Amino acid sequence: MVMLVGSTGLRRSEMFALRWSDIDLATMQVSVTRAVGAQLLRRVKTLASRKSVPLNACVCAVLADWRNESPYCSDDDFLFPSIRLNGKKPLTPDMVLTKIIRPALLAAGVTDKVIGWHSFRYSLASNLRSMGIDVKVAQELLRHANSHITLDIYTRAVSADKREVSEKQIEILMEKVAVPEPSYRSVPAALEASL
Repeated sequence: MVMLVGSTGLRRSEMFALRWSDIDLATMQVSVTRAVGAQLLRRVKTLASRKSVPLNACVCAVLADWRNESPYCSDDDFLFPSIRLNGKKPLTPDMVLTKIIRPALLAAGVTDKVIGWHSFRYSLASNLRSMGIDVKVAQELLRHANSHITLDIYTRAVSADKREVSEKQIEILMEKVAVPEPSYRSVPAALEASL
């Protein structure tokens, strides 16, 4: 789950609604067509959300292994089914977060941050920004309706980027503003006498 959501930025409602038929390991992509909320399946919220998402080869390998291990591995089965509900419903996102993800973070020593499912989406957006990925590419990967959402909500300036921009701005200003050399010829006579 973490590899899938961390590398694709899927919304939690989209990830938990995935069925094996949505995963195409040959073309290395996932089709996002539905979401789950309050254990009810529905269509995803926007046309942009319904686009396919590319999968990394590493994620494909993990998903293939997971399908081999899962007791629910037919095309109509959920990727992450509830064993308690005999695979008829997906796992509950909050339960997975509370019982698996957050304890794993604590065990890894991560105690200064509160992590939620959307943290993975924000992280992907911020990492795309720090890598200098074009905003339109980020918009497509995150499946936002427009690039303003990507820029305004999901990206945050990385401190190193802010410092670099500040330094470049100073360089530009210093090139544009000629700092005058002191001229002793223009020194008033009274001041010149005291020199």
